[in-house]
Amino acid sequence: MMDRRDFLRMGAGAALGLTGTAQSTEPTPRIRRLVRLGRTELHISDISFGSSSSSDPRLVHHALERGINYFDTAESYRWGNSEEAIGEALRGRRDQVMIASKSKAGARDTRAEMMRALEGSLRRLRTDYVDVYFNHAVNDVRRMRNQEWWEFTELARRQGKIRFRGMSGHGSRLVECLDYAIDQDLVDVILVAYNFAQDPDFYDRLRHSFHFVDLQPGLPRVLEKAKDKDVGVLAMKTLMGARLNDMRPYERPGATFAQAAFRWALASPHVDGVLISMTGKAEIDEYVGGSGEPQVSREDLYLLGVYAQLQAAKYCQHGCGVCESSCPEDVPIAEVLRTRMYEVDYRDHVLARADYANLGAGAAACLSCRHQACLGACTQIGVIRSGQQVVPVIHFVHAGAQHLGDGHGLRAAGLANATAMLAILGRLKLGVDAHQIQILATDLWLP
Repeated sequence: MMDRRDFLRMGAGAALGLTGTAQSTEPTPRIRRLVRLGRTELHISDISFGSSSSSDPRLVHHALERGINYFDTAESYRWGNSEEAIGEALRGRRDQVMIASKSKAGARDTRAEMMRALEGSLRRLRTDYVDVYFNHAVNDVRRMRNQEWWEFTELARRQGKIRFRGMSGHGSRLVECLDYAIDQDLVDVILVAYNFAQDPDFYDRLRHSFHFVDLQPGLPRVLEKAKDKDVGVLAMKTLMGARLNDMRPYERPGATFAQAAFRWALASPHVDGVLISMTGKAEIDEYVGGSGEPQVSREDLYLLGVYAQLQAAKYCQHGCGVCESSCPEDVPIAEVLRTRMYEVDYRDHVLARADYANLGAGAAACLSCRHQACLGACTQIGVIRSGQQVVPVIHFVHAGAQHLGDGHGLRAAGLANATAMLAILGRLKLGVDAHQIQILATDLWLP
């Protein structure tokens, strides 16, 4: 089996001739392909604008200038400021774009409560309708079983306030929720976490260097079911944590990791389009550069493989949930690690703290934990030798309680996690070059 150092050397020089950074001097990038979003018959940009981490109308303008015509938001993003930014930017241009928003309709919420949430979004968006309205971040099938959701969406459609309904999700019970929603004809569009690290085919093509554990085996099946019923499928979380700066030494102009990840997702027969959070003009230009016919090249495969190698020790895969039953204190481990991803990988402190606050006690029990029951609970994909764990769950959730909870002991938590990770890598005897050590030591948790 190829070790980390051998794999990261592969292609960096002679094999692929990759040099420099991702700063491109090519012509202004534009969306080059529109895709049909299932039975909605909406034709949207293959790479579309996500706003969970931004509330700047100028970015919306820039995306529109680059040919993006589908804009996704939610009432919870930036406490409504994201919707307001999109509404402000798209004034007078509503007929040129499609807008989607979301709300977390609970298992016991009434249609009146759902309607108030929708009307609040419409006010902030300065429009009288949205093209797609999602039940947001569903990980409990009871939320889709609530008859009020069906009645509400039917009424909102008759009133012209929504055109199509959808469901979004990225939790461990995503497949169960999707199965129910699709079987009961509750959705026209689904928005799901889907990236190359969840695709067994990716590991089949790199089986010489990876051990793969299929963490969500039902996802391809349920996505195929969605396509059979002509339900539109949008993929999110396609960048597996989006640690783009880690990849700059391996990229060249016009060939970046992000573009490779988009092409991989779009090449799937199960996916119509990709939705990605956009937080800067240069970032938008890079992302739009991945638009077009999704042909995955050898160079793309190399970049995806390098990224998977670099992030194996830090990325909690969406929809896994293997660790959930390990904690006797019922700490929502996967959800805590998701907020960590927002804080550390996305550098989005607002989103991280808001989502952590929604977890209630969060990981507070970890601060006084003595049993360490979650130690060894992770069976993450990536470079795993002899079944040994790579992701240090116990250190990440403990730092989560300190960093996103009361805010004390942050630097100590960050240093402790960096030290712990390097110790784990040493015990596993995994080759790590200087660039990787710098990444691990400085970014496991930002103090």
